[in-house]
Amino acid sequence: MKKKIWLGMVMLLCTVMLSGCGVTIGQRANHVDNWHRIEKRGYVTVGLDDTFVPMGFREKSGKLVGYDIDLARAVFKLYGVRVSFQPIDWNMNATELNNGTIDLIWNGYSKTPQREKKVAFSDTYLSNDQELVTMRKNNIKSFADMKGKVVGAQTGSSGANDINQFPKLLKDKISGQPVLYDSFTNAFIDLKANRIQGLIIDSTYAGYYVNHESDPKAYRIVRGNFPKEDFGVGLRKSDKTMRRKINRGLKILAKNGTLNKINHKWFGDNADSPLLKNK
Repeated sequence: MKKKIWLGMVMLLCTVMLSGCGVTIGQRANHVDNWHRIEKRGYVTVGLDDTFVPMGFREKSGKLVGYDIDLARAVFKLYGVRVSFQPIDWNMNATELNNGTIDLIWNGYSKTPQREKKVAFSDTYLSNDQELVTMRKNNIKSFADMKGKVVGAQTGSSGANDINQFPKLLKDKISGQPVLYDSFTNAFIDLKANRIQGLIIDSTYAGYYVNHESDPKAYRIVRGNFPKEDFGVGLRKSDKTMRRKINRGLKILAKNGTLNKINHKWFGDNADSPLLKNK
């Protein structure tokens, strides 16, 4: 009997110790400056939605490509650090960052006051608008034409946030609540099937997607009045050294022409990069 009691106490103590260790490990990344640890291991883990064209997405071969893929690799190449890309549930990006699953959010990540409560941001490297993509056959030429129609957006996206934050611009006109999707790929399927009549999406995605469709003229991109937004790299608030390294790297790429080359590769002459204006 004493032996059973003793074993039970040992097992309970081990459970408590393991639980305590789990909390410590899970919280550690969010409370220390991780740059030296990342530099020592030789790689940094970037979280992304791997369906977000053209920022980070997979080709038919499965290869991961995109604007942010090229830019992240170019920045960390300056420091001899490899970039490992980790697809995540975009709606959980800040959680994945702060629990240490990923080190950065780098995937067309818009700066907002709500997000700044949870993460730190790098300098802005690209500016962006939220636009409405529709099928031309539906004859929607303005936000006002969406009256009584169904609009979609990605869960956790800036577009979904703008719809709710500025209801008079669109939400008060549409039928019911916005339809939320886990990826823009599924949203475009519903748009083409007329299950939704409009999709709020980043201008960077909208232009690239439509121009690479077999029939670009079947679509219409409608500009609204949502506020302009800035893309930055999301970091843990404790990672002050990495934030300085990224900002320094972005400035170097702006000065040596690399940023301009990456911009032109993915957006032609349509990229809006504040770093190039300020170099």
